[in-house]
Order: sequence, then structure tokens, then C-alpha cells
Amino acid sequence: MSCSSVCSSVCRESRWSCRGPSHYTRVTRHSIAAWPELDRVARDRVCDLSHTGKIKKTSAGRNKVKTASTLERGRRKVKPNHAEMGIRKKANKNPPVLSHEFVIQNHADIVSCVAMVFLLGLMFEVTSKFAVLFITVQYNVTISTNEGPEETAVNHFHHGIKDLATVFFYMLVAIIMHAIIQEYVLDKINRKKHFSKTKHSKFNESGQLSAFYFFSFGWGASILLSENFLSNPVTLWEGYPHTLMPFQMKFYFICQLSYWLHALPELYFQKTKKEDIPRQLVYISLYLVHIAGAYILNLNRLCLVLLVLHYFIELLFHVSRLVYFSNENRQMGFTIWAVLFVLARLLTLSLSVLTVGFGLANTETQGFDLSAGNFNILFVRITVLAAICLTQAFMMWKFINFQLRRWREHAQAQTLKKKQAPSKNKPKKDRVNGVNGVNHGTESPKARKEKSS
Repeated sequence: MSCSSVCSSVCRESRWSCRGPSHYTRVTRHSIAAWPELDRVARDRVCDLSHTGKIKKTSAGRNKVKTASTLERGRRKVKPNHAEMGIRKKANKNPPVLSHEFVIQNHADIVSCVAMVFLLGLMFEVTSKFAVLFITVQYNVTISTNEGPEETAVNHFHHGIKDLATVFFYMLVAIIMHAIIQEYVLDKINRKKHFSKTKHSKFNESGQLSAFYFFSFGWGASILLSENFLSNPVTLWEGYPHTLMPFQMKFYFICQLSYWLHALPELYFQKTKKEDIPRQLVYISLYLVHIAGAYILNLNRLCLVLLVLHYFIELLFHVSRLVYFSNENRQMGFTIWAVLFVLARLLTLSLSVLTVGFGLANTETQGFDLSAGNFNILFVRITVLAAICLTQAFMMWKFINFQLRRWREHAQAQTLKKKQAPSKNKPKKDRVNGVNGVNHGTESPKARKEKSS
């Protein structure tokens, strides 16, 4: 914009007359002097005169006027300070490639590309044998059964070292699913609710675990019903070692291990607070140790029953916490969870002692045979029972501390309400000179006359 056009616009908007380019110096000075009389549009276009006779647009959007020192600096041909002029440099929103922030922001896309490499490997004959190790369930065993006039082939699976490759691939899938739930479900709810930082992290944790527990509980319950483990509990220890598993059961354990392994890198991707990392590492490690131990020791049937029972209790807790975040008056879910939690611990101990302590101890297949997958010896049984009992005791200890903290907070809230209630119900007394019910020489002459008489 030229000097004359700026001068003309200022004069026109301030209702002054302009007589051409030779008049812009006096008009600009007059406009600054008559600043209160200008309307908002004119103020946004006020210009300062530099030594070259050109007019520069100022940051009048914030209603600032160039001082004498600024004009003097302009005459000395000094570059103006951008901070003083109110000009902000554009922040680079894209972090450097392969930096920590870049990996955290784009970890789902990076992991998707890695998983796509394995899927593309199936398309070529050279790499298909290698890609199959990661995608499909390994160690297939076909057993033919004589049911009716025709023989039917049934596929079963056992565990082995190649399962590590399958667990790794589905760990990548779990990371991708975690990012999808976080971005398209939880983040949208967080923007609407405007949670605090503490509630934000707890809401994300409960949202992710609720989805996983719901999926795992439904899938595990369907396997229990199809295999008749609930209707016939003797099958939990009969026929040990249970080296052969149906496809659904083996894939269930692969997915369980994959999910809890994916939770370790998610501590980095989700920027988990340092004070929350030890707590999460403890329960992630407990899940991995118990599920992997039962999978290797061929106690998969007992583990499946206990997981379904445990996941139902945990699902109830996290759903109750999500409901509590939406409305803090709804705490009935925690009461139901507290009762069922204690019952689940007792039922877990009972089933474990019944299966390991009595069932396996009385079976005919006693001894240690690594090739056959038989670990039915006294030392292994005592170790398994000790691990289960210690875990249940640890969970009960955490549960008791949680309940005591809740009761303490509830008692403090009740005492505060009781203290506030009497102060509200007290009758208002006459306050004169800042003292309740005391009059220091402020009685009216008529009242003093009545007292004297």
C-alpha cells in the first residue's frame, strides 16, 4: 500500500480532508495527536513516518502507538525489534524426523507400515514362508475322530518357540487398535468433557482396559461354553498334560500375551507419568507371568477359567469408573464391584487349590517329562499354588487400602458438611460496631430517655 493511499484512508475514516501526498506527514501527526477521536478502523491504520518518507504499517491491531524512541531508531536505519512490534514468528509444529515427539505422534502409522510389510510378504513365494510364521498360528496337529459312519479331522495346536513370532505380530496389531480407540473414541469424549489432567489419564486407562476386558471376557466365555469346561469341572485336571488346544483357545492365549506385551511400549507412547509407571509395570508383569506360566506348564484350562472370572470383575470396576467420571454421584457400581471382588478372590483360591492341590496330585500322570509337556511334580504344584495365593493376597491388600482411603475421604466430607450446617442455621444477631448483640453508645435519644424514666 502506498503512502498516499494510506494517508487518504486515514483521513477519510477520521473524517478529515486529504490534499494529496504532500499532506500525509501533517495528517499522520495530527491523527496521532487526535488519537481519542479516531474510530476503531482508523486506529488500525495509523502509520508512522520513517526517515525515508515511507509509511510503515504498525501493529495497531493492539492499539499501540510508536514512541519517539522508535522513530529515532528508524532514522538511524536500525532494524525494528519484532518482539516490540508484536510480530510473532511462526512456530514449527512439525517435530524433527525420528525425534521423540515425532515417534510419539506418528507411532501408529509407523507400526502400521511394519505390520504391512509382513502382510505383503504373503504375496510373494520367496517371503511367504517367512511371513506365515508371524501371521498364522503355528504347530498344527490334525487328529481324526470316528464320530458316526465317517471320520472327521479335527485340528489342534500345541505351543512352541515359533509362537514368539506370532505374539510379536499381534502385538503390533494391538498397538494399532490402541491408537484407533484412543483417537476416534476417547479423545473425542475428552474434548467434550474437559477433564483435568488426573482424570484425563485415568479416563484413558479405564477406556482402553474396558474395551479389552469386554472383548476378552466375551471371547473367553464363548470358549468355556463350547468346550464344556463349566458344566464338567473335572476336565480342568483330567487328562493332564493338556498339550493340545483347539484353535480358539490357542489364539486366545496368543492375543492375551500380545496385548500385555504391547502395554510396555504404550507407557512411552502415551507419555505416562513417572509416578504411574511403577504401578502399571507391576500389574503388566503379573499378567504376563501368570498367563505365560500357565501356557508353558499346560495349565491352559485352569488359566482360561480364572481369566474370564477376573476380567469380569475388572470390567465392572473400569465401567464404574467411567460412569463416575461422567457423574460423580453415581457410585453404586463401586459397591457392587467391592462385593464381587472379594467373592472372586475366594473363588479363585478355591478353584486353584481344587485343581492343582487335589486334582493334579491324584492323577496317574505323575512326574517330569519336558518332551511330553508333563510338569506334574510336587515342586511345580507348590510353586503354582504359592504364586496364585501371593497374587490374591497382594490384590486383597491393595483392595483394602483402596476402600480405607475411600471411607476416609467420605468421612472427611461428612464432617465438613456437619460443620457448615450449624453456621447456616444460626439466627442472625444484631451487628453493631462489628460485635454481635452489643451496642456501644449508639442507642437513640428516645431509648435513653425511656430507660432514665
